[in-house]
Amino acid sequence: MRRLGMVLGLGAGLALFGVIAPALAQKRFPSSAGALAVETVAGGLEHPWGLAFLPDGRMLVTERPGRLRIVDAKGDLSRPISGVPSVMARGQGGLLGIALDPDFARNRLVYLSFAEPRSGGNGTSVARGRLNEQGTALTEARVIFRQMPTVASNLHFGSRLVFDRTGALFVTVGERFTQRDQAQNPANDLGKIIRIRPDGGIPADNPKKPGWAPEIWSIGHRNVQGAALHPETGQLWTAEHGARGGDEINTPKAGLNYGWPVITYGVDYSGAKIGEGTAKPGMEQPLFYWDPSIAPSGAAFYTGSVWPQWKNSLFVGALAGSLLARLSTEGEKVTGEERLLTDIGARIRDVVQGPDGLLYLLTDEEDGKLLRVRPAQ
Repeated sequence: MRRLGMVLGLGAGLALFGVIAPALAQKRFPSSAGALAVETVAGGLEHPWGLAFLPDGRMLVTERPGRLRIVDAKGDLSRPISGVPSVMARGQGGLLGIALDPDFARNRLVYLSFAEPRSGGNGTSVARGRLNEQGTALTEARVIFRQMPTVASNLHFGSRLVFDRTGALFVTVGERFTQRDQAQNPANDLGKIIRIRPDGGIPADNPKKPGWAPEIWSIGHRNVQGAALHPETGQLWTAEHGARGGDEINTPKAGLNYGWPVITYGVDYSGAKIGEGTAKPGMEQPLFYWDPSIAPSGAAFYTGSVWPQWKNSLFVGALAGSLLARLSTEGEKVTGEERLLTDIGARIRDVVQGPDGLLYLLTDEEDGKLLRVRPAQ
């Protein structure tokens, strides 16, 4: 486990290109892999949250108020796609994570996580629907998972969606803030990693420990907003919000307890101690943590050829930190951190590697941007 201060190299401050900062269009920004540039692919997105590339290179983007759009190669936005479930768009709630079915080219199935309005409150839910050939509508949309119990809160929904190599779907869900102790209760879905089949059923190899709800993979999580599969091992890695400090990188494994709120490297927002300390038998340690917090969000492993020296690095967007963190890895170890885009001046909500081997980012703003990071010319 490594802390924030154990850094490989110097973080590179990147400025925005084009629409955001025209005067900086020709400026080069250093990083450990050479000079970089950041350019705007599209603007006019209201608090964009999740990004997924279609097979033809266009991009699906979720907007937290409840809209799903396609962004084409020229950066043009489609009209909102119809058939998206109604969302509770308050606080941290709204339309959140997105994933394409591993067999999307054949079945055109799209999976969305969202804050679902319910009687007595709300909760994180997952729906799937079929994107029509015109890209204008989701058809046959239905909810395949509902986090239970329902809670009246506008906070801590998670939620990222990641398919594993068996075709099962990981769903990250928060503990809803007011119910943090329930992250230790394996009988409910608060503060857990969920693993389901694409139709919402339960995989045969889920832990299914005594007292555990059958959909639960691991417990003791606070609010996981970043998740990605390691490209070599297929292991799930997650980026998890702490309170004041204690943001974590974890590799959640079946049937294990990741400690929240019993153990943490952070303190409460008031400065008060949380739980029993930083370690306890039977509870897992993070691979890496940040103190002070950067508020980590979307995460992606790098596998491209544009920056070969960054192979298997985990890139994590930061909200409070307004930066892009690159974590170098070796097996299940984080060996160092490089901070990029430290003067970008925007909350980075998601990071995805494109089919061109470049990095694509979403900024969490009322006039949110889809950005592309490339080598500077």
